[in-house]
Amino acid sequence: MEPAHIGEPNQSPLGLRTRARRRGITVGPMTKWEYATVPLLVHATKQILDTWGEDGWELVQVVPGPNNPEQLVAYLKREKS
Repeated sequence: MEPAHIGEPNQSPLGLRTRARRRGITVGPMTKWEYATVPLLVHATKQILDTWGEDGWELVQVVPGPNNPEQLVAYLKREKS
């Protein structure tokens, strides 16, 4: 059986799932995520991340803020319920 070509450019997840089904490949339910961006205070970074983590949020990345590179912004995700 041919793979679903997951690495092909410009392929939406929905399109890939449809092609996989046509080929008889079993595709499980797609995980849905919600995201949050959170400014981090340097003196309270751990406390901020721990608080969000207790609510089920997972840290994805920390980047410099768009207006001030010294202000860090955390990107978080959690599975939608």
